[in-house]
Amino acid sequence: MLDAAVLDQAWEVVSRHLPPTPLIPYPEAGLDVPVYLKYEGAQPIGAFKIRGALAALTAYAGKPVVTASAGNHALGIAYGSRLLSSDATVVVPKTAAAVKVEALRQYPVDLVLAGDDFDGAERHALALPGQYVSAYNDPHVIAGQSTLLTEVARAVEEDFTVVVPAGAGGLLSGVALGARRASQDVRVIGVEAEACRALSTAVAAGRVVPVEMGETIADGLAGNLEPESLTPGIVRDCGVTMVAVAEAAIRRSVRELVTTAGLVAEGASATSLAALRDGLVPLDRPVVLVVSGRNIDLGLLTTILGER
Repeated sequence: MLDAAVLDQAWEVVSRHLPPTPLIPYPEAGLDVPVYLKYEGAQPIGAFKIRGALAALTAYAGKPVVTASAGNHALGIAYGSRLLSSDATVVVPKTAAAVKVEALRQYPVDLVLAGDDFDGAERHALALPGQYVSAYNDPHVIAGQSTLLTEVARAVEEDFTVVVPAGAGGLLSGVALGARRASQDVRVIGVEAEACRALSTAVAAGRVVPVEMGETIADGLAGNLEPESLTPGIVRDCGVTMVAVAEAAIRRSVRELVTTAGLVAEGASATSLAALRDGLVPLDRPVVLVVSGRNIDLGLLTTILGER
């Protein structure tokens, strides 16, 4: 399902509609190797999810699509449906934040509020007619995320390490597949929040295993995986190294990205820098830290910036 043709099609679509996001040198890292920040906060929806959404909407052109999400994936589908004139239904939980619901109302999608949580919204979405597009367990979504690595590989001409936030693994799987196609040797490191280790558990077990989720500000990394998910197998087969970071390290990294790099980053995005600061990233070659999005609650950001 994820052969060269699918990856090539995703690159053609994403590169046609979206300019490359910034790859920002970060000498403030204070290390002996170059460090770069791949800033996906510059995307139209403020997060990398637009890549996979555009690739999937194009692949399923002519079919109405359905998804369940109250976050960046929903915004990606909504933005893409307007750009591509696609029919889309987005199901969000009745408990979703009002600000997210209002943002989705600005797009030409059929917005449905159903279920008391994401699982309930997803059950409702799966019962609707149309092509269901998972935020991570869809080959075209994964292929769309691979375009991030392609952009980096075209900008960094030598071997490098890329550090990627990892929740259910859509972005990490895409980056890993892109790394296998790069002309350089690319080492891929996936970073989970210590409170949410569903992906690494599934990789180690060889199957999806439900795990308990703890509290984390990296809400984009929280949640269990769908049964028969594609992502654990891709992560395992591509030889990705998995690491995890604690909440305190994530909060420090959100603060550092704002105060030192001038970049707003949500909790999930800051896990890549947290892994670097915790000594979990080898320093034998240039390092690219994927900062995957900027959509953080302003109250939370204000609290974190006031911490010491």
